[in-house]
Amino acid sequence: MKVRQPTRTSAIAMSSKALTAAALLLLPALALSDQTKVAEKVDRGAEVKADPSQEDAQIKVDKRTPAYWRVTFDNPPFNIFGPETIPQMEKVMAAIESDPNLRVVVFDSDVPGFFLTHYNFTPPLAESTGLPSGPTGLHPLPDMLVRISKSPVVSIALIRGRATGVGSELALASDMRFASRQKAILSQWEVGAALVPGGGPMARLPRLMGRGRALEVLLGSDDINGDLAEKYGYVNRAFDDDKLDPFVDALATRISGFDRQAIADTKRLVDFASLPSDPEIAAGWDAFITSVQRPAAQKNIGRLMDMGLQKDPDIEARLGHYTQTLADE
Repeated sequence: MKVRQPTRTSAIAMSSKALTAAALLLLPALALSDQTKVAEKVDRGAEVKADPSQEDAQIKVDKRTPAYWRVTFDNPPFNIFGPETIPQMEKVMAAIESDPNLRVVVFDSDVPGFFLTHYNFTPPLAESTGLPSGPTGLHPLPDMLVRISKSPVVSIALIRGRATGVGSELALASDMRFASRQKAILSQWEVGAALVPGGGPMARLPRLMGRGRALEVLLGSDDINGDLAEKYGYVNRAFDDDKLDPFVDALATRISGFDRQAIADTKRLVDFASLPSDPEIAAGWDAFITSVQRPAAQKNIGRLMDMGLQKDPDIEARLGHYTQTLADE
């Protein structure tokens, strides 16, 4: 493995910041254009604010033991992830990284039908542009995903319901993924809306399932059920729904009882052999920022919002179907 030079890392971080700022500053004009008017087509009363002190917590932490935590997403009705979620998630990440006793964290959901879904399209763009870069130099979202992967703490995604966009990317950043055979749906839907995924799936999926299957998932932009996800290596294993929680809880409890240093050293060596580099993740985020500027993406997101994206349960539950309708027209 090649060691990245500091100057290269700095240049990548600066490039990512510059692209993010430039693209997001252009987005208000695109969103308010006669072509799309994405922001105007959303019920403003449904918006949420970025200040977590003014809103109910979207993330709950259950410290089951000093060594084993459950981090639960609870942002009904669809567990949409947005700029208002990022400060809350950053606090969780800081707690995970600073606790000397923690060995295992399990990510799950309290929202029926949804593990974690796509980015929130309705808040003012300033709520995203105003967020500082994380410790890696990346935008806070890919920054936190990189830190989950590289943390000495073992991370497990328990997937019941839709893991779409950000939800899929968080699952991929986790060390292990276990899914409900009947209720899990994973997808990288972005290409179907003329976007490029931004949270690193292009760097992670080929390492898990090979190039051809990764391209099928990314370019097909379709829903992947628990059985197929297991077959492709998207998840470690799929279980009948009533067996999923007992298995994950037993595995997390077992690992949490082992020596913390042995866990951390073993994970570090596996990371060395398998994780994508930060520049690979940065390149994906930059490509996402470039893609959101394009008229085709603005047009397609506007059409999805007209259909009921972020409001209609059927749109959110069958996003793969509705992105297909964009191609049909």
